[in-house]
Amino acid sequence: MTTELRVLRPSEWNQWFDCLELAFGGVPESPEERGLFQELTEPERSLGIWDGDDVVGTAGAFSFRVAVPGGAVVPAAGITMVSVASTHRRRGLLTSMMRRQLDDIRALGEPFAVLTASEPVIYGRFGYGAASRQMSLTIEKDRVRLEVPPGTDSVRLRRAKPDEALAACESVYARLVPGRPGIPAHGPGWERKPMVDPAEHRQGASPQQCVLAELDGQVVGYVNYRLKPAWEPSGPKGTVEVNDLQALDPAAYAALWRFVLDIDLMTTVVARNRPVDDPVLHLVSDTRRCNILVRDCLHVRLVELGAALEARTYRGPLDVVLDVEDAFCPWNAGRWRLTADAKGVATCRRTEAPADLALSVRELGSAYLGGEALSALAGAGRVRELTPGALAETSAAFHSDIAPWLPRGF
Repeated sequence: MTTELRVLRPSEWNQWFDCLELAFGGVPESPEERGLFQELTEPERSLGIWDGDDVVGTAGAFSFRVAVPGGAVVPAAGITMVSVASTHRRRGLLTSMMRRQLDDIRALGEPFAVLTASEPVIYGRFGYGAASRQMSLTIEKDRVRLEVPPGTDSVRLRRAKPDEALAACESVYARLVPGRPGIPAHGPGWERKPMVDPAEHRQGASPQQCVLAELDGQVVGYVNYRLKPAWEPSGPKGTVEVNDLQALDPAAYAALWRFVLDIDLMTTVVARNRPVDDPVLHLVSDTRRCNILVRDCLHVRLVELGAALEARTYRGPLDVVLDVEDAFCPWNAGRWRLTADAKGVATCRRTEAPADLALSVRELGSAYLGGEALSALAGAGRVRELTPGALAETSAAFHSDIAPWLPRGF
């Protein structure tokens, strides 16, 4: 078999995307979704593998900026649209695309890459580590009460058409970005992605609806949601599907949750993507009635290890030598001295000093956003402490008070 790996030409996009759709089951995206994906695709950052006239592999990258601990918003590659045709598996095609992609990311000077994995087991061998989690809630709303903070009754809620409220919602989103690791800042066109609402994806639910929260005439929060009516002989059994709920103020946050839990004819509220430290857990009277599930979300790959570790801040002074294994990107392998001052500002340089911790780049990716503890990874045998006390000190320094989260997929 002779295949060719090369950068996508814009004229080849439809054929390239057809290969991706087929790899994910062959169900076509709606024209609205397909059109938006075509606009957002960066052809110069998209790779294809051709076997003759056929596309048999795809991989893309978006030029993102992602929040890291400390509030910096750092350039990062958002890996996307990765597929290999089922007729061409186990031939090294995925490895060749990952190799080319990471080389290109390094050449662009982006210190790390992020992705969401359809199958997490795939990407660990390329150095990606699961760095954030998402929580799913299925709330039995008739069995749960809310204890809201002072000022909640002063929040004005008003209904708005989703497209007309878009600018206000994006303004709230943009102000939240630096405050939580893992959130990407939106570039041009990305504000439209939450508005894509094809009927075939609703499974009987309503078109998306929007309610804005206002304080002193300013929009400080919003919720985008759908309603899915249902009836039983005993009465209504509908579901509120919360797609996105954000607020800048605790009172506005509580007011929006109270709103979705009070909608008539609905007995269940489903929110499939919330941060694991969501304040709603401290508003509800009974978390057991929220039927919580947690899964992996954002995976991180450090591409330029020193630059990535310097881009974020730490929880205080630190001086540790890391012995890093990285077979796929060997320029990262070896010993690195990571030091941080009292404000958590860091430098990371190569060193010949004895190592305090030994780990792979995958573990550093998992811990990078501050949500996964190096101490927990050590408990699984994936981090080795070589100097007594170094593990506890380093694990605490990497920790973020705010759990990392990816509010919207890509």
